[in-house]
Amino acid sequence: MARFFLQPANATHRQYEALRAYFVDNLPSVEVARRFGYSPGSLHVLAHQFRQNPDRPFFLPPQKGPQASPKTNPLRDKVVALRKQNYSIYDISRILEESGQRISAVAVSLILKEEGFARLPRRRDEERLPGPRPVVAEVSDVKRLDLSVRRFRTQFGGLYLFVPYLAQIRLERLLEEAGLPGTEMIPAAQAIRSLLGLKLFGSARHSHVMSYVLDEGLALFAGLNVVPKRSFLTEYSCRIDPACYPRLMRLWFDAVGRLGLSRGSSFDLDFHSIPFHGEDALMEKHYLTKRSRRQKGILAFLAQDAEKRVFCYANGQLRKDEQNEEILRFVEFWKQRTGKFPEELIFDSKLTTYGHLNELNRMGIAFITLRRRSVKMLREIYQEPVSAWRRIELGGVSRIYKTPRILDRRIQLPGYQGELREVVIDDLGHEEPTFLITNQLHRTPVKLIERYAQRMIIENRIADGIDFFHMDALSSAVAMKVNCDLQLTLMASSLYRLLGTEIGRGYQTATSRHLFRDFVEATAQVQILEKEIVVQFQKRAHNPLLLAVGFDKKNVPIPWLGGKRLQLLFG
Repeated sequence: MARFFLQPANATHRQYEALRAYFVDNLPSVEVARRFGYSPGSLHVLAHQFRQNPDRPFFLPPQKGPQASPKTNPLRDKVVALRKQNYSIYDISRILEESGQRISAVAVSLILKEEGFARLPRRRDEERLPGPRPVVAEVSDVKRLDLSVRRFRTQFGGLYLFVPYLAQIRLERLLEEAGLPGTEMIPAAQAIRSLLGLKLFGSARHSHVMSYVLDEGLALFAGLNVVPKRSFLTEYSCRIDPACYPRLMRLWFDAVGRLGLSRGSSFDLDFHSIPFHGEDALMEKHYLTKRSRRQKGILAFLAQDAEKRVFCYANGQLRKDEQNEEILRFVEFWKQRTGKFPEELIFDSKLTTYGHLNELNRMGIAFITLRRRSVKMLREIYQEPVSAWRRIELGGVSRIYKTPRILDRRIQLPGYQGELREVVIDDLGHEEPTFLITNQLHRTPVKLIERYAQRMIIENRIADGIDFFHMDALSSAVAMKVNCDLQLTLMASSLYRLLGTEIGRGYQTATSRHLFRDFVEATAQVQILEKEIVVQFQKRAHNPLLLAVGFDKKNVPIPWLGGKRLQLLFG
């Protein structure tokens, strides 16, 4: 029995015995600490805390009140009788409540436990009590697509504005060339159109697709009887070979170019860290701007056309040792697709190295970037005489600080052959000067600074695209593969830009969210006829803009809907 006191089984008992040995038996602190597994310092802290609170309770007082359901409970017999009929505790609670005898499921559970009943095995839905349940949608199957004459209403009416573009692109053939997988029930084109429809509609997360499976308009857009469930959408992105994405990006780039999506000459490049919430030990840590910290994530490279505001290149399969090379991969991609190098690249200081800046200069590509500040650089700048600085006025940007002072000079950097132009900018609203470097030696400082002053606007545009196309929401372990999501983002961005370009009137450069709010977020009535599909939109303030450019006159056959022609009506 002495072992019970000398070898306590829990922390509270051990503390009690140690304090008793120290204060009552007057044993040395070193011996007490050794006997009960404390360090001498920890024992002294324990003794100090006890001196401050000598009334500390070591023994639990007896609990008050009944710890079990009383045997005299008048509902006990009814509960037992209902359990013998195979009802669960929730069924029993609901049945008794409907008869005016309220009893919680917890109370029912206590009664059944006292009476010796075991837990019920999991039951099928048909074995449960009748009651309201979610409607179960059919299994997605392209062979069950119903194109019979009928009429229905859909909240995804705006998606049909993109159908003429997808019909001209011939998505089925494009996906086949890229090598994307499919099944007899859900071919690749139907799977991608399902994902693309959710992406175009600005849905917060693909895992919320369960609330849309009964919308016939979304299913018809995809070319299926019903939209695939969440599990399929997640699993499909995992089945795609990563080698398919570069091929698909090239094919899609060429296809939207043939539709008339014009190309700009200046591009904004940036890395975007997509947080990862799983436990993969191989995932690298990256700095996340939104959280102002480093955590596990996936590094994605994005290139956006500065003039057309469309994502034209992306790569979500980067490691840290590869990120400096990505700017050259984008240049090579653009050269292969268009036959010429991009004219101008704008990016921040951490995107690549000075050696790669030399490569860009050798190719004749203009660039503007920032130089990372150092204590030595700041010390040298502050030692420059006031006469070396001159003040300029910015007129092409909307900002409070329009009259910064600059120091325009030529410098040389390791790894870069020749001279670079460095424009040091002060009084621009920052605590420390900004060091802008470029190979554009003859452009005026005002034009250079105005172009880079749009950097915050650029980042906001990229952030807007990422936020609207919900890339960040799809980076956890249970959603889509990021490289699949990036490709869908490129496709959706191109389709929105085609829509904005065709509408005109300032929408050529409007954000995707703006286009969505004015045109795409629209309910409609869909009527399937013998030879055509008529989509009639409700009255909206911006419908006249669609009418003015002839959206009501589009009469294109839809290959994945039996060749029926699409007719759009407004109001």
